[in-house]
Amino acid sequence: MSLNYQPRREDVSFLLDRVLGAGPRLAQLAPFAEVDESLQAELFEQAGRFVAEVIAPLNRQGDEIGCRFENGEVRSPPGFPEAYRQLSQNGWLSLTADQADGGQGLPSVFDAVLFEWLSAANHGFTMAPGLLHGAYECIRHHGSAWLREHYLPKIASGEWLATMCLTEAHAGSDLGQVRTRALPQADGSLRVSGSKIFISGGEHDLSDNIVHLVLCRLPDSPPGPKGLSLALVPKWLPGGERNRVHCDRIEEKMGLHGSPTCAMRFDDATGWLVGEAHRGLAAMFVMMNAARLHVALQGIGLLDAAWQKADAYAGERRQMRAPGAAPASRGDQATDLIASHPAVRRILDVQRAWIDGSRLVAYRTALQLDIAKHDADAAVRDRAQRWCALVTPVLKAACTQQAFDGASQCLQVFGGHGYIREWGIEQVVRDARVTMIYEGTNEIQAIDLLVRKVLADGGAGMSALLVELRDELEASRPIDSEVQRRLAQLRYLGTSIVMAAPLSPTLAHEVADDYLRVVMLAMLAWAWARIEHAAPSEERWSVPAAAFRRHVLPEFDMRLAMVKRACEEVTRPAVA
Repeated sequence: MSLNYQPRREDVSFLLDRVLGAGPRLAQLAPFAEVDESLQAELFEQAGRFVAEVIAPLNRQGDEIGCRFENGEVRSPPGFPEAYRQLSQNGWLSLTADQADGGQGLPSVFDAVLFEWLSAANHGFTMAPGLLHGAYECIRHHGSAWLREHYLPKIASGEWLATMCLTEAHAGSDLGQVRTRALPQADGSLRVSGSKIFISGGEHDLSDNIVHLVLCRLPDSPPGPKGLSLALVPKWLPGGERNRVHCDRIEEKMGLHGSPTCAMRFDDATGWLVGEAHRGLAAMFVMMNAARLHVALQGIGLLDAAWQKADAYAGERRQMRAPGAAPASRGDQATDLIASHPAVRRILDVQRAWIDGSRLVAYRTALQLDIAKHDADAAVRDRAQRWCALVTPVLKAACTQQAFDGASQCLQVFGGHGYIREWGIEQVVRDARVTMIYEGTNEIQAIDLLVRKVLADGGAGMSALLVELRDELEASRPIDSEVQRRLAQLRYLGTSIVMAAPLSPTLAHEVADDYLRVVMLAMLAWAWARIEHAAPSEERWSVPAAAFRRHVLPEFDMRLAMVKRACEEVTRPAVA
């Protein structure tokens, strides 16, 4: 069996072409009028080959050898610098960048597929270019003309890599406590001083320069998160001088050994303001929102990598006779492939159901990113933007949770062999765990969804989105009463929370995780209804569809009941 991840282009093409109808929809957008299925097929074929042949084989040594910290510099695992140069020079990192910046101007969903495959093949390696898309959008929308001229083309191509420097030792999720200072200079630059921790790729030998985007405070900034500004601080200055940016150490971590997680120090380092003063979070969130969709895709890719290993192992490993199998003849040892055992089959089919369903929702979200930018109809753009705002935190939290839980289940297929390093499944479990933490913890994603978005407009936006899903199903297939019922229940649940939340200062925060999970399960139900309509009798899709209905969807009712109970306890009149 192969231990390396293999992209499966046919699965991706089925979801994009037969289920979502991505090609015709993209062709309606002016920048993509010439993007057709032949271009898509060629791009996916080349990308799949590159990922399988160049990136995936480096995964194990990236984990076992890891990064080395020597005299303030980081040495990447063997093969990483050469592979990164190929990734950059062959144009894979510039797929979606604007052609004016040296990019290829292709749809976001192509980039989504590429990074899902890269993460599945070698998560540690993919951490390095993972923030490029967000950094590009941040500078493109908020950078000055000078910053765009000097930094945008290099970032668009991947010739220079970028970081996002938010966290400080005393300030994790509470960014209002950030203390890094920036002093304005007469020439318009800044002098940035402070320390940041947990900076992925803060120092490395993959690219000639590293562009740090640093949250900081100007001298006149008000306290709290509204006083933060954003500075661009490069490792190497435009004149060729080394900036006063230092890596003090790299962390010893549970996983992601192929990616250096750095403690960074800025000692009067030269930088420039990105966006408006005291509006740093507005500029940074352009980067963070793009990163959160990529993290959701990391979760999907890692779960697929774990499933591939477990499925291959189950197809080779023989143990006792499976229940219901024909009895062995006299003298024969009663053994059978463990893939035929119901307990193992359930693990594999459930994870497949999560991978395929989540992929469809994630690809739909990537398509909505392009629609939100390029559709000629303002109302359509607004609906697409609403989808991205509401669905991105759901995907980030649910897909990363399932990546860790599902990879652990896949390890179970191996028995004791999964707990040792030989088969590589334990690495997936270790690598997947951090995705639930970075780019905003999953708890923060749930609070963002319910408190900052659903409750902010009285549930109107989420209700409209669910009606949109209902109408899509009614237009494309005979009405599925079970899916429709759950979409209606979720709409009613939103109304219940909106009514109960003003009566309790803690209710929304207490039920946020369960509410997000209910939303994801409803979206998976929608996704599987769409998939089954496109492939009504194909075993490849009918088996995980059945596993979804039997083993995954019942959780919807449990979580729904938990949130309803909490709302009822708040709204129930006190007993005299």
